[in-house]
Amino acid sequence: MRLMAFQYQGQAALGLRLGSEVVNLTALGFPTDLDALLRAGPEAMAAAHTAGQKARHRIPLATVQYLPPVAHPAKAIAVGLNYKDHAAEGNFQPPTYPVLFHRYPSSWVGHGQALLRPKVSEQFDYEGEMVVVIGKAGRYIDKAHALDHVAGYSIFNDGSLRDYQFKSTQWMMGKNFDASGSFGPEFVSADELSPGATGLKLQTRLNGQVVQTTSTSDMIFDVATLVSVCSEPFALEPGDLIISGTPAGVGFVRKPPLFMKKGDVCEVEIEGLGILSNPVVDEI
Repeated sequence: MRLMAFQYQGQAALGLRLGSEVVNLTALGFPTDLDALLRAGPEAMAAAHTAGQKARHRIPLATVQYLPPVAHPAKAIAVGLNYKDHAAEGNFQPPTYPVLFHRYPSSWVGHGQALLRPKVSEQFDYEGEMVVVIGKAGRYIDKAHALDHVAGYSIFNDGSLRDYQFKSTQWMMGKNFDASGSFGPEFVSADELSPGATGLKLQTRLNGQVVQTTSTSDMIFDVATLVSVCSEPFALEPGDLIISGTPAGVGFVRKPPLFMKKGDVCEVEIEGLGILSNPVVDEI
């Protein structure tokens, strides 16, 4: 099942994507966002899928504006240094415990919307990542049952302002500038992918040039581990996000450095999840 949040004729809605068309589930009586549908439980998710498949009225994808798949996550937990090659290129030791930080919803936009390079920095870096979307609440989740709590997956560009990120040992400032990251284009349910979304090719391209390539199997901490660890300090809730980390190839370690600038287009593609594409503009 592929669900997307979108805006059509001035109204926000939740949709079921079927090929090059989308069914407006909100018009059929379902919530306007995936968060609420996830909170309603698996029966509501199944009902939305069935209703969408039967619906006759469909909207061409080309006529809608994509919104981030999850509108108001209670928690968006990002993972740092989760690929050995990325840790090595930044002269970090591979972590023995996940490096976690928070990313706020104001810091990301949807597929096709502009990433905003802030006027206070020219070190605007890309980071292609897979997003884990929680579907079932829980705390102290055992790793053996962690995947039962995952509803599905999506794509993230963890746009980072490197000079601000490294002003201190805490990364929050460089990771949360308004509209500096992106999320989408859609939510793909876990049953459409391998368990834990392992073995998926991830590739980031800047203006068509491949800058990152990896497999999700190369993560140091797999999806089940991340879900289990993240559930220790607080209960995970439906709609919570775990942004699972980026591989090697980021711009700040290149010689010369490669940073995003006005006029660039950054794409993150993950096998089975689609392509998240965003132009880059300057803050005025």
